[in-house]
Amino acid sequence: MGTVYEQIGGEPAVDAAVDIFYRKVLTDDRISRFFDDVEMDRQAAKQKAFLTMVLGGPAHYSGLDMRNGHRHLVERGLRDEHVDAVVELLGQTLRELGVSQPIIQQIAAVANSVRDDVLDRPAGSPLGTKPGSSSTGAKPGGCGSGCGCGKS
Repeated sequence: MGTVYEQIGGEPAVDAAVDIFYRKVLTDDRISRFFDDVEMDRQAAKQKAFLTMVLGGPAHYSGLDMRNGHRHLVERGLRDEHVDAVVELLGQTLRELGVSQPIIQQIAAVANSVRDDVLDRPAGSPLGTKPGSSSTGAKPGGCGSGCGCGKS
C-alpha cells in the first residue's frame, strides 16, 4: 500500500496541497495575521519538505523543530484555536484534491501530534493548556507549574 506520501500522489500532490493550503491560510481571518511578515515562497518550500518527510517521503526537511520554529508565534498569541484552524484548512485542501477521508484523518493525526510542540507546552497537555508553558520558570522551591511564582 505504501506510505501516506505515496498514497496521496507523492511530490506533485504535496506541492499542490501546500499551494492551495496557503492560499486558504492567507485569506482566513483566524490565522492570516501570523503570516503577515512571512516570505511565503520560502515558507511553502519548508512546508513541502516537512510534509514530505512526516508523510513518509524523502527526508529533506532541514528547518527548526516545531517548538523552536513556532515559539515566536506563541509570543504573538498562537493558541489551540489557531492550530484547529490550520488542521481544518488542511483537511479542506486535501478533500478538494480528492484524498480519502481515512488518509485525511491520518494526516490530521500527524498535525495534532505536534500540537504541544507548536504551542511550546509539555507533551500530553490537555487542550486549552497555556501555550509557552513548556519550560519551568519556577524559582527553586516554586510550585513547579512553570508560572514563576516561587511558591511551593
